[in-house]
Amino acid sequence: MVRDDMTIGEFSRRTGCAIETIRFYEKIAILPKPRRRGRYRLYEAADVVRLVFVRRARELGFTLDELRALLRSADFGADACGEVRELAASRLKDVRARIVDLRAMERVLADAVRRCDAGAEVVCPLIETLSAA
Repeated sequence: MVRDDMTIGEFSRRTGCAIETIRFYEKIAILPKPRRRGRYRLYEAADVVRLVFVRRARELGFTLDELRALLRSADFGADACGEVRELAASRLKDVRARIVDLRAMERVLADAVRRCDAGAEVVCPLIETLSAA
C-alpha cells in the first residue's frame, strides 16, 4: 500500500482547515492521532477525506457529539442508517426553525430599511426596532 504522507502544513492546505483546528480535532478524538516521523505528524489521503467530512458536517451545524455519532455510524455502514436518519431529522428540525426565524428577521429589517428610506421619523427605525421587546 502506497502512503500519501503529508505534514500537518500540507494537510491543512489540502483541507482548508487551520493547523490549530486539526490539533484540536486530534485532541478531542474527532481525528485519529497521526503517525509520526520524528517530530513530524504524517497524514494520509484517508485523513483528508475524514477531515473534509468533519468540516462539511460542522458547516451544516452538526455538534461535536453529533459528529462523533456520525463518524461511529460511518464505520458500521448501512447497519447504522437508522441512527444517522435520527441525527439528520433532528438537524432538519433545527434548520427549519432557523429558516422561520430568518424570514421573520428579514421582514423586520426590510420594514426598518423602508422606514429609514422614507426619512420622516425622528428616531432611527432600525434602532427603534432592535430596541423593542
